Amino acid sequence: MTDATMKAGSRPAAVPTVQIDDERFRVIEWRFAPGAATGWHRHEMDYVVVPMTTGRLLLEEPGGTSRHAALTAGVSYTRLAGVEHDVINDNDTEFVFVEIEAKQKR
Repeated sequence: MTDATMKAGSRPAAVPTVQIDDERFRVIEWRFAPGAATGWHRHEMDYVVVPMTTGRLLLEEPGGTSRHAALTAGVSYTRLAGVEHDVINDNDTEFVFVEIEAKQKR
């Protein structure tokens, strides 16, 4: 994701902290206050998400659709480049995950 895509509109913004950004990977910790969002973005790289907390996120997707994703602390998942969405914390408490983007092409 780029800085320009992290605007959350009328929602509070999720807080990204870059932990690693080298030639192979970008690792970002994302902290979401209740109701906070990443803002609409498109993933340019394949990525892995490692939830640090358990809860559900609201995903707003292209075409005006939305869905909930239930995440469990420590249970990772992966997605290919090209995913477009806005990620919103739909919990009453802070939600945290670590996102690992692979810079190398498959």
